[in-house]
This record gives sequence, C-alpha cells and structure tokens, in this order.
Amino acid sequence: MWLNKEKGFNEIDRLGQSRIPFLFIISYDQNKIFAKALDDLDSDIYYRLESWRNYPVKKIEKSSTFFKNPIDFKSYQRAMSKIVKEIRLGNTYLLNLTFKTPIKTNYSLKEIFTYAKAKFKLYYKDEFICFSPERFVEIDGDTIATYPMKGTIDANIPNAKESILNNKKEMAEHVMIVDLMRNDLGIVGSCVKVDKFRYVEKIKAGDKELLQVSSKITAKLPSNWRDNIGSLLLKLLPAGSITGTPKKSTVEIINSVEEYERNFYTGVFGIFDGQSLHSSVMIRFIEKIDNQLYYKSGGGITIDSDAKSEYNELIDKIYLPL
Repeated sequence: MWLNKEKGFNEIDRLGQSRIPFLFIISYDQNKIFAKALDDLDSDIYYRLESWRNYPVKKIEKSSTFFKNPIDFKSYQRAMSKIVKEIRLGNTYLLNLTFKTPIKTNYSLKEIFTYAKAKFKLYYKDEFICFSPERFVEIDGDTIATYPMKGTIDANIPNAKESILNNKKEMAEHVMIVDLMRNDLGIVGSCVKVDKFRYVEKIKAGDKELLQVSSKITAKLPSNWRDNIGSLLLKLLPAGSITGTPKKSTVEIINSVEEYERNFYTGVFGIFDGQSLHSSVMIRFIEKIDNQLYYKSGGGITIDSDAKSEYNELIDKIYLPL
C-alpha cells in the first residue's frame, strides 16, 4: 500500500503529468508515501482541505469523554535541555520538539474525524487521523503559497493577541521560520515575497480557544510545475514549521532527542485536482497502535524558551476538536 521514497515521488509526478486528480500522503521522513487517483480511493479514506471533501457533514450525536496522560515535566525538561545545549553549540536555532501522549476516549477515530472542527482533516483506514489548522503549500495558477504557523496562546488570557505579538521569543521563532520558508520557496520558484506577516487566527481546541500566529509567503513557479509535483514536494520536505532551522542539522538533532517515531505525524497530505494543489501539515494527530490511541504534539524551542510554558503548550494542543 505504501510506496517507498523513490517510487512514491515518481508516482506523484506521473499522476500530475496525466492531470489526474489524486490524493497524496507523505510521512515525516518521506519513506512512506501514498498517492492514488481520487476516483480509485478506498472507501475508508476521507479528507477535507477547506471546501474540498469526500464525506457528508454530520452533527455530534453523543457526549465525549477524553483523558490524556502526557509526559511528566521532568522528562520534558531533560529533552529540552539537550536542545538548548545544541542551540548554544550553534547546531540549531529553532527546533520543534514533539512527544506522543496516550489518550482514552469513547469516540472512535472515524467519529473524531467526522465531527472534528478543522479546515484540514484526514482519516486513513482506522490507523490515524489529523485535524490540522495549518496549510503546507497551495498552488493556484503558477503561484505557490505557504503559511508557516508559529506561536500559540490561550485566547482567554487578557490581551492575548497583543501579548503573543509583542513576545520577543515568539517573534524570534516566527521570523526564523518565515526566513526558512522563504529560502525553501526560493529553491522551487522565483519572485519570493512575504505577503502577510504574523497575522492571528482563532481556533477551537476542545473546550479552549487558541490564538495562532501565521504568515503567508508566495513565489512564482515555472509553468510546467504540474509535470513535476513529486520533485517539487521532495525539495520542500520536511516542512520547516515542524522541524526548525537550519533544517538539515535540526532534523538530525530531532532524530537523536525524540524517543519515538513520528511516522505520519508532521508529514503532509494534499489534493491535486488536475489544475491546482492544496495541502496541509499533519499536526493535531492521533494514531492507533495495538488498539491504544496516541496523540502527538509539540512546539518550537529557542534559546529564550521557558520549559514550563513550552510544556503547557504541548499539553494544550492535546484535545478533541468537537
């Protein structure tokens, strides 16, 4: 079912060259790739990318229960201290540290997906779901746009918007990701520019509301980009917003510090409709392993990060989006 890296990106290229509408799913390390024509999708794969969807909307029919058992603070602190050491050595400036958290709920993965309030959603064969607020890239005409999301705060905190926009640590983190994504788009396109810088959106996070900070960056692609979609995606992955900068050495540090497999968490999925392409970063992610559900979440670490605040952000991101 899953293609390896070479075969997967070649298949994406082939489908694009044929102008066949298709769904693609790419794991964080790009070693597992799914690419299939929309007309041939299995009946237990569902997606939503804003207005593009292949399932009916339903109302919630039962109340939910939800329990989470996150990593303890001392263990989180130990992992973060390793990253801070790497930052001081100059090996990374920003690193997205993530963990998996065992959860329990009376909802099935399919039910969570069906009722989830999110712009970008994916359900794959009762193996995993995501209900992501973050776009990866979208391509309309010959313009590619990416929307890195960095900075999260509880919307109910007094003056929350002003607080996060004026926070020096959050500003530095966001600037680094914007710079990284500008460089990434420059690899595949020209005329790179930041169209919108640090705008705030409100999202539901279970019984909480969060404010998240994003930017919009665009570039112009060659007119034949539809013939090379796989090659284009390969150059952009993994997504900068869920790795850090500089990307190569930061990914190596992530692999040494995180004590679990991200698998499809922080990978990307998307749709090519024959002309345009929309995609999302797979965050807000639940995976089933041996009938146990795990929620994977994280956040960006810089030299100015406060361990307790980062730990609380990790926990805030573990929720059912109902």
